[in-house]
Amino acid sequence: MAGPADPTAGTPVSPLLDGYGAPPLDEALDTSGGIRPVYAPVLAALDALGPAALAERVRELHALRQREGMIFTAPVGGHLKEQVFPLDAVPRIIGADTWRMLSDGAGQRARALNAFLADVYTDRPDGAAAAIVAAGIIPEALVRGAPGWLPAAVGLVPADVPRAVVYGIDLLTDEAGRWVVLEDNLQVPSGSAYALANRRTAAAALPELVGTVPAVRSPETLGAMFRAALTSVRPPRCRAEVPSAVVLSDGPANSAWYEHRLLAAELGVPVVLPGQLVADGDGVAAAIGDTTARIDVIYRRTGSDELIDRADGPGGLIRDAMAAGTLTMANAPGNGVADDKAIYAFVGPMIRFYLGEDPILDDVGTWVLADPGQYDAVRGRMGDLVVKPVDGSGGEGVMIGPDLTPSQVAAVEAAVAARPERYIAQDVVRFSTHPTLIGDGLRPRHVDLRIFAFAHSMTDVVVPPVGLTRVALRSEGLLVNSSQGGGSKDTWIQE
Repeated sequence: MAGPADPTAGTPVSPLLDGYGAPPLDEALDTSGGIRPVYAPVLAALDALGPAALAERVRELHALRQREGMIFTAPVGGHLKEQVFPLDAVPRIIGADTWRMLSDGAGQRARALNAFLADVYTDRPDGAAAAIVAAGIIPEALVRGAPGWLPAAVGLVPADVPRAVVYGIDLLTDEAGRWVVLEDNLQVPSGSAYALANRRTAAAALPELVGTVPAVRSPETLGAMFRAALTSVRPPRCRAEVPSAVVLSDGPANSAWYEHRLLAAELGVPVVLPGQLVADGDGVAAAIGDTTARIDVIYRRTGSDELIDRADGPGGLIRDAMAAGTLTMANAPGNGVADDKAIYAFVGPMIRFYLGEDPILDDVGTWVLADPGQYDAVRGRMGDLVVKPVDGSGGEGVMIGPDLTPSQVAAVEAAVAARPERYIAQDVVRFSTHPTLIGDGLRPRHVDLRIFAFAHSMTDVVVPPVGLTRVALRSEGLLVNSSQGGGSKDTWIQE
């Protein structure tokens, strides 16, 4: 398979893999059950610890992450509960050639999606349609009917400034070994700081693994690369040579509060809440302690456009300053239209239309059920497909047909029939597995990968050597999201 590590003849199975079998899409084992060479030293180091010492290291890892405040909210026993974001002991390895392809593909999609956002949010006084709509590639109703479409964002950002300074892309490997895009994240993409923290906490709790694989890239460049991206999008009327920035958060109630604080520390900027924003002439300032400081760039981590869509309070201040050219918001309000699951089906055509290039990465086969013809093609087949709400995130509302009972499938069919425009349907992708410590042994669990891109301009996009691998901790589970009970892995990207 064309997975993260190049497959070659495997070595014999380790004691930790007793009973593991030979999964057909495993990244660390070949189809005969042998260990792929790149993983052999990692598993040997874990074997050398022995079961008791390994269990103790896992407890230390959990305790360290708890002390660090790496908490998120997940359903436990039918109730939402705060718990430590799990990190598995076995790292995932991404080969250098694979990484080059993935980063090139992520950069390409970031450029195309920023071009799409600029196109649909350009203020055209004559009322003309966006260029991609006028070309007949995407229906106007699909754009303006998307839950993430924000009319107030029209004309709010200069056409030559990327609306998605930070871009996240979710990827997986399918049955054919291809890397395919699961979804794009351009509103509030999260996870880069967790990837950084995964490396730090794993190295502290499992130092025996450090150096077992050569030429692994460090994620410690994340802060500098992130800061450079925010600096590059300084507003047109910025008064400072180096723009001042803040992380805008909605506070400790946010499940990613840990990440907000860690990223602010890496960027060397403060975290501020909406209530701390005050007017500063035609700009915005933040009241921090006894001081008030002008803000040029806001890195936004609030999860909704509601704040920006309001004319009063902090939302009004932000919109007025953006319109005046004194403030940049990364990411801009209204980006949810590009996160839309129905719009996802058109990213390949976008790449060809805006960039004149063929897509580097493939998509999952998708039916946009707002289109009567596409809906008719899958009507009555929801039990064979994955059905997603177009505005869903974090795995919420995802219905995997083959995992449902007949009565549940009937309920999905009824929900889709009532409002087909609210859903897409996709092929079920049985994606790759990875050895994951469950109890005192390793078991195959499904994994995906989120990587990030920073847009310095509409054409200049950089990809930091940071990957967040998410793992479905439940047997045969396909939902890897932390909010759905998933965990994570340290992701080793080779040079």
